[in-house]
Amino acid sequence: MKTVGNILWFVLGGIWLALGYAIGGLVMCITIIGIPFGIQSFKLAGLALWPFGYTTTMGRSGGCLEVIFNIIWLVLFGWAIFVAHIILGLVLCVTIIGIPFGVQAFKISTLALWPFGRVIVRTNTNAGYQS
Repeated sequence: MKTVGNILWFVLGGIWLALGYAIGGLVMCITIIGIPFGIQSFKLAGLALWPFGYTTTMGRSGGCLEVIFNIIWLVLFGWAIFVAHIILGLVLCVTIIGIPFGVQAFKISTLALWPFGRVIVRTNTNAGYQS
């Protein structure tokens, strides 16, 4: 089911969502100050490309700098991305067929709201990757 869900997600808009995050990440990486935010955009792009079979969890604590970066992210654009994914998730959940895709949009919204310190892990293993 994960493979079918990922293929449908990819074809029906996941590619454009991931491409938008990747382009945003490249733009943010132009400046040295924006590099940490660009890396988080690339993390969002990866999850937006293939969301089925992965989840996000809190990784090891990065200290006060992580909190400061999350607050900056939240104030500048994290809230808008979060709201957009919540609205998308609600629209997708209107039909029974769209509910699994709505759940994925809600999952991406949690990462979009507070990305620093979160790790993307496979749902069937404990191994994950961190950006």
